[in-house]
Amino acid sequence: MHRIHFFASRLKYSRFVCVSVVKDQAVESLVRNLAEHLARWGGAPLMCVFDRPKTVALKWQRNGEVTEWNPVFAYVMLELGVGVELCWPHSPQQKGAVENLVGFVKSSFFKVRRFHDQEDLAQQLIEWHREVNQERACRATGIIPAVRLAEEASRLRSLKVHPQDLALRIPVYVGPTGTVLHDGHPYSMPPEAISMPATLYLYADRVRIVAGKYEVNHPRKFVAHEGSTLAAHRAAMVAAVSGKRGKRYLKRQQLLELGEPAFLYLTEIVHRRPRQWFYDIDRLHDILQSHGAEVLRRAMEQGLEEQVFGATYIEHFLQRSLVFQEEIP
Repeated sequence: MHRIHFFASRLKYSRFVCVSVVKDQAVESLVRNLAEHLARWGGAPLMCVFDRPKTVALKWQRNGEVTEWNPVFAYVMLELGVGVELCWPHSPQQKGAVENLVGFVKSSFFKVRRFHDQEDLAQQLIEWHREVNQERACRATGIIPAVRLAEEASRLRSLKVHPQDLALRIPVYVGPTGTVLHDGHPYSMPPEAISMPATLYLYADRVRIVAGKYEVNHPRKFVAHEGSTLAAHRAAMVAAVSGKRGKRYLKRQQLLELGEPAFLYLTEIVHRRPRQWFYDIDRLHDILQSHGAEVLRRAMEQGLEEQVFGATYIEHFLQRSLVFQEEIP
């Protein structure tokens, strides 16, 4: 049995429903799916009513007054230009509307269908949306929601930010290694930005980091512990270190950041050539700078598989790979 989380929203007048399967109940899942639903509707209403999850409000008084909003949620609502209202136990009409929506989704979709896998669930959800929004009259109004949505559309306001451009604003700090850490993923910054407070703008597929006059863009990483380092930042960090010995140890550290294949490969080099390993480090670091992390990581994995170690092997492997690629029609 697989536990499924979903985010549901519904326009009050037309009863047009949107449901998205989400990976969790975190604030990012909430705001990104809300933005997608607003885009599907064709605009934003004046006010959105939320249940009281801690992804929305962190602290509140007994009378329902919020004393501390989730800062990421609050920033996104300002960006979207949407007013926020929370439903409370002492507001049975609003609370009932939210609970009725959740119950409707469960009883008309999840509890009456069987799904082979996630792909099948997604396909059936598309069909269900068509049924409840475009084919079947709503019990409360007696009218098909899509018909009423056409009337409601003129009251919806244009989106200030489209879903693909929505960024979560997160305060961060540039650490002593010249990286910003977010959700376990390090993103490189210029060495001049070390120790500076910064703001990370988190998009669905990329991140933008601003620290004073320094602004850097990275592809967003999702694999556990994977990071993104720009070649220019890597070179600048080495240049900032004084002394040949210090530079080589930093180069080795940057190579080790490629993950377990690099750790195993470099360990073999150091043990096999204890007095010459630093020459390999220099050459491997040059390959890292010129070919990138993924290419070097694959070459090291191949070296581990063939039990051949050293920068010379990596260079030959890359040459063979390039020749092979050129010969492919």
